[in-house]
Amino acid sequence: MVIKVFVATSSGSVAIRKKQQEVVGFLEANKIDFKELDIAGDEDNRKWMRENVPGEKKPQNGIPLPPQIFNEEQYCGDFDSFFSAKEENIIYSFLGLAPPPGSKVKKSPEEASSLPNGDVVGEAQGTREGTEKAEESGENEAQKEDNEDAGNLAESQEKNKTQGMKQHFNYLPTNQTQPNALAQS
Repeated sequence: MVIKVFVATSSGSVAIRKKQQEVVGFLEANKIDFKELDIAGDEDNRKWMRENVPGEKKPQNGIPLPPQIFNEEQYCGDFDSFFSAKEENIIYSFLGLAPPPGSKVKKSPEEASSLPNGDVVGEAQGTREGTEKAEESGENEAQKEDNEDAGNLAESQEKNKTQGMKQHFNYLPTNQTQPNALAQS
């Protein structure tokens, strides 16, 4: 499978050029096989790209801007989708590729629960319900941990504030008279 990156080599937009460079640079750096297809100089590439970007992924004006990424004929996404996948460390899943052997790449939730042919693991309805309940309980556990962490943070901040005040008053010179002592004289 070859990744296709549709670019505009003569784009006047600096933002588009930077996005294209980031995608191409990342693929080159990670030795991912890809083909760069110019939509500025080849009307067939431009037409194919525009026709194959899904409707819900097209901007309001209906004309998708480069870079657009495909795995053969399968649409992967635009730059924003690519960037998100890169940040979440699920780029191979995003591209529809198997991670290289020995890599510590996370699988996306969709990839973890689907087979290569697109079928969902455990097609039975009961299995899906069980998974949803397990995910909900996992979310509840995460929320409890977050609440505990917030409580610990507040305690820690209060303790640091108190210690800071004690240290401040301990550093006063011993020969300095306290304000109350002056008032009584």
